[in-house]
Amino acid sequence: MTPRELKRRLDLGECVVLVDVRDAWETEIVALPGSRHIPLNELRYRAFEEIDPEDEVVLYCHGGVRSMDAALLLWELGYEHVRSLAGGIERWAVEVDPSIPRY
Repeated sequence: MTPRELKRRLDLGECVVLVDVRDAWETEIVALPGSRHIPLNELRYRAFEEIDPEDEVVLYCHGGVRSMDAALLLWELGYEHVRSLAGGIERWAVEVDPSIPRY
């Protein structure tokens, strides 16, 4: 999912669960409002406790690589409504909100 598509859907009030799979130090710099923080290395163990398999989930990281790995992991676990934010929060900063910190 592109940052612009996610922004449009959020602006329309659509129910999307945002999951930030970055490390804690990265979330201290910047995070998308309303997102849940589940680092990629903890996702396998926390997914069923913290993410409803029926929800539409958008995963994000810094550049899109870890979130794609996270999406593949959730698909393996049986989640069907999972997408990765293309280009991560870096692309979000460029295309949607240039006021957020970049690193």
